[in-house]
Amino acid sequence: MKKILSLFAAVVLAATALAQTPQEIISQMEQELEKHENDGFSMVNEVKVPVIGTIKSKAYNLGDKMRMDSEVKGIKVIAWMDNENEWTYNSKNNEVVIKKADPKKREGEDDMEMFDGLTDGYDVTLSAENAKEWEFLCKKSKTNKDKDAPKKLTIGVSKATKLPTRLETKMFGLGLKMLDITFGVTEQQVTFNAADFPGVTIKDQR
Repeated sequence: MKKILSLFAAVVLAATALAQTPQEIISQMEQELEKHENDGFSMVNEVKVPVIGTIKSKAYNLGDKMRMDSEVKGIKVIAWMDNENEWTYNSKNNEVVIKKADPKKREGEDDMEMFDGLTDGYDVTLSAENAKEWEFLCKKSKTNKDKDAPKKLTIGVSKATKLPTRLETKMFGLGLKMLDITFGVTEQQVTFNAADFPGVTIKDQR
């Protein structure tokens, strides 16, 4: 019995020595994100708007290109954007409108920026854990002077990849969820192709 207890104690001590702090795991997540910055990413966005309800969309980002798919009250809207132009498809009138891109829309559009600087601007604690991922609660620290930074963030991190799997927060009175975060987006996924929309009216307003 003493041998078993001694062995158990050795295992516990070894596990404790290998245990990582929340800050260390978040730091590793940020390092892994840097490795995938050229791969592009996609995610499901859920925005809870007062009175209106929850609006769900799927976003794709690759370099300076992005695409957003959404559907509201049965009307499907797909928007593509690069540094110069934006294309918007509306299923209600079955048309695509092309306009010059608005530079202001490009500011802060990268959703992955939400995962930057967490170890510096937030106090991080482990709030939950299962076999596949950790869940961290990030509270804005007193030293964080970014007025637009959310006060709280809940982040899921994969144990297998150390990459983020989801994020939940509240900004400007709106509830925001980023779900099903995956990495690896093709040029085709973020580029408008008229051949994919036969019979659609295209209005070039550039």
